[in-house]
Amino acid sequence: MVAVSPYHRLLSATALTNIGDGIRQAALPLLVVTMSRDPLLVAGVTAAGQAPWLLFGLFAGAVVDRVDRRRLVVVVDVVRVVLLAALAGAVATGLAVGAVGVVVVHLVAFGCGLAETLRDTAAATLLPRLVDDAELERANGRLLNAEIAGNELLGPPLGGYLFGVALVLPFAVNGGALAIAAALVLSLPNLFAPRPAARRAPVLAETAEGVRWLGRHRELRALVGLTGVFAFTDSAWFAVLVLYVAEEIGLPPHAYGLLLGVGAVGGLLGGGTAARVVRRTGIGVALAGSLALAAAGQALLGLAGSAVPAALGLLLGSFAFGVWNVVGLSHRQRLAPSGMLGRVIAAGRAVATSAALLGALGGGLLASAFGVRVPILLGVPVLLVCAVVAARRFRPGR
Repeated sequence: MVAVSPYHRLLSATALTNIGDGIRQAALPLLVVTMSRDPLLVAGVTAAGQAPWLLFGLFAGAVVDRVDRRRLVVVVDVVRVVLLAALAGAVATGLAVGAVGVVVVHLVAFGCGLAETLRDTAAATLLPRLVDDAELERANGRLLNAEIAGNELLGPPLGGYLFGVALVLPFAVNGGALAIAAALVLSLPNLFAPRPAARRAPVLAETAEGVRWLGRHRELRALVGLTGVFAFTDSAWFAVLVLYVAEEIGLPPHAYGLLLGVGAVGGLLGGGTAARVVRRTGIGVALAGSLALAAAGQALLGLAGSAVPAALGLLLGSFAFGVWNVVGLSHRQRLAPSGMLGRVIAAGRAVATSAALLGALGGGLLASAFGVRVPILLGVPVLLVCAVVAARRFRPGR
């Protein structure tokens, strides 16, 4: 029997988890549509899944830093399996129908999202113990690609197909994938227990301690801030992309899905090449270059009059975002001490998630007032300024 390295077990678990997430994200709204055609209730499924990141995401880091991270990942995956099994049972027995069914689906979406805040934060802290420091970018790039492939390319269409076969099937497959992923994580070496502490402060106090520590660290503070701006500008144009495709370049509805696929491919390419970019340019140039390339992509997208330049703009922007995510996460993993890593990662995710939400709202308001191209093009000078800041803040020897 060929031994599988701990890293490859983590990679396999990440792939299975994100394929399951993609299946669930497609199937839950479809399930609500069988009970209600109210657009607010259908959209509410996505909101219920994302709300925990805004409500509890910042505190997840303090929880992660005070427990065995490997066991935490396993526990929350098992909790999600139970939630999905309960939903599948309710659907199969006819209990999840009408208004009661809609409430059940929203509660399951919220519960899975809450578990995800802990799971994703804890999973991001496992990697530094499993690979050499020099391999962080390459290892993170593969994990990011597994996330993109599962969440964006494989999971959603598979979820739609499985739902068409049988209403309970996507939730059963999602639960099975999570169960296998939990077993893989449980098989990792026992390296992730926290250092013993004589007395633990409350979670709120430890969260505040992490925020203060991050605020005093100049590089990480800048990295989190720039990530927030990047997420804001990216979400502002993405929120109105469907209108841009239909109204500005006159493409049919199916072209929107194809352009999303192009963006996913760009993200995969960015995640796959980030390690080589860092080796050749250094962290500062890689981060600044990502922001500049994203600005070029948004400029091309905002000025495009046809499908080809629009697709190229999406490809460039997604490639840049993929490189940024890999390099930024690897840098946080290197600079944050182990006992603070969960809180640093959680703070970064909380800032990025909040910024993305505000960006989507801001993009919609700008598009309503001034036209669909405006939120796309306004991000260009913002990203260029950020590129200059990144080049100065992360230059070697600073």
